[in-house]
Amino acid sequence: MNFITIDKKDWAPGVDQSRNTYRVYGPVEDENGCQIKPLAPDMQPKMDAPVTVMSAKSVLFPQTEKILTATLDESKEDHHVMKPVETDDMPRVVLGIRPYDAKAVHLVKLNFDNPDYKDPYWCAAYDATTFVGLGVTRPGPCDFSTAVGSGPFSEEGLDVLMADMDDKYLAKILTEKGEKWAAACGFDTAADPKESQVLFDVLRKEAEKQIQADVATDKLAQKTILDLYDAPFWDEVAFSCINCGTCTYVCPTCWCFDIQDETRHNTAVRFRNWDTCMSSLFTHHASGHNPRGTKVQRVRQRFMHKLKYFLDKYDQGIMCVGCGRCVASCPVNIDIREVCNRMNDYETTK
Repeated sequence: MNFITIDKKDWAPGVDQSRNTYRVYGPVEDENGCQIKPLAPDMQPKMDAPVTVMSAKSVLFPQTEKILTATLDESKEDHHVMKPVETDDMPRVVLGIRPYDAKAVHLVKLNFDNPDYKDPYWCAAYDATTFVGLGVTRPGPCDFSTAVGSGPFSEEGLDVLMADMDDKYLAKILTEKGEKWAAACGFDTAADPKESQVLFDVLRKEAEKQIQADVATDKLAQKTILDLYDAPFWDEVAFSCINCGTCTYVCPTCWCFDIQDETRHNTAVRFRNWDTCMSSLFTHHASGHNPRGTKVQRVRQRFMHKLKYFLDKYDQGIMCVGCGRCVASCPVNIDIREVCNRMNDYETTK
């Protein structure tokens, strides 16, 4: 681990130089707000952007992804045999990712890359990606990252963590991937490690003071699944929900998807598309049965998965990094912080 400084007048030339090695992603402003997107050759990341509307999860898990293909031409020996498409392993770097979004990648990795299953598409993209984070010095009003194991200067999931020091960036190189990215940019001005760490600690503490996160998760592990499942507050929590799915799409840790096959002439293609557990179609069986046919069932599933099932299965905290996007985006003001506290404080009367 080492520290370097990057003069801001050298930032854009360095990013441009890295394009010889990396496909570059970063925050950009468009008609829908600030988004993490691949940067065209003439574009630079908007490093001073506020929290992006969507996280960086689509870099590894695209909203629509071709995964299998087959020929329907019966003159071919391998007709109607689904074959994997070539995985995209081109090196890429995500600039300006916020620390809680990098933590989210770590949580999602538990699902896509574990001893029981390795998703070839997600794993290939993950291995090819370098995450260069920027510490959050002015957390937004919905940020509760410190309450759920992350924070404005958390390093988990990052290859480089940078701090904005007005006319320069102070960068902490955390991994070998981070070293390679810095070398590709030509960023090699060493900084004093002790002084730099002190600066990082000061910035972290100042940022954490600004977060007013009244969220408790300490009792969730002790609760039984059935007690929380049968708790009397789910009707009230779900009352105003319109099942629009906004919370799931903006969430950096949601990974629900469905599979869709499409054919055109003699070619069949299987796509993986983002989906949402808030839609009744997501669990609608071909038989007509739907195990989560009502709104209350779907709302309960979302919160039970994020705040209880995930915790029990992986023992690595809840499936939330406190970015606050779902709180800010919900059209009917459902607040995961309130639901989490209700679940944490719930005591059965049995």
